Amino acid sequence: MADVAAKERKILVAVDEGEESGNALSWCLKNVISENSKDTLVLLYVKPPRAVYTALDGTGYLFSSDILAAMDKYGNDVADCVIEKAKKICKDLQDVKVETRIEHGDPRDVICQMTEKLGADVLVMGSHGYGPIKRAFLGSVSNHCAQNVKCPILIVKKPKSTAGNN
Repeated sequence: MADVAAKERKILVAVDEGEESGNALSWCLKNVISENSKDTLVLLYVKPPRAVYTALDGTGYLFSSDILAAMDKYGNDVADCVIEKAKKICKDLQDVKVETRIEHGDPRDVICQMTEKLGADVLVMGSHGYGPIKRAFLGSVSNHCAQNVKCPILIVKKPKSTAGNN
């Protein structure tokens, strides 16, 4: 068992605005990260691309450069906020290096690319638990990653409510 703990692992955790990714990160800290390990935890947030038609709204009006700049600033603020929240969850870690990455693009593709590029030993992500209709339209990021990454992937489902199960 000591050999396993001594191995330096790179654990990539995909984080976003949803509570599902916070649950996944917390679960990872309790169940994947071991005490006194040499693990590196990489927190990855992917800023989705602006819609292709951002310069035009639905009525054909052009957005001004001020509005586009404000949209970009808001996106950056969201990214910083998500990363800060994730870092707070990790604040009590001992001996584990925590790195953060903010990337741009379609989360499905970027998460897969970063898993490969960073040489991750495992990818951890939350499941949004979309119903079949919403999943059909949005596509499941976790399902896409499960099909395409080469390393093991851990998809953490939302914990069942414990109300009434005392």
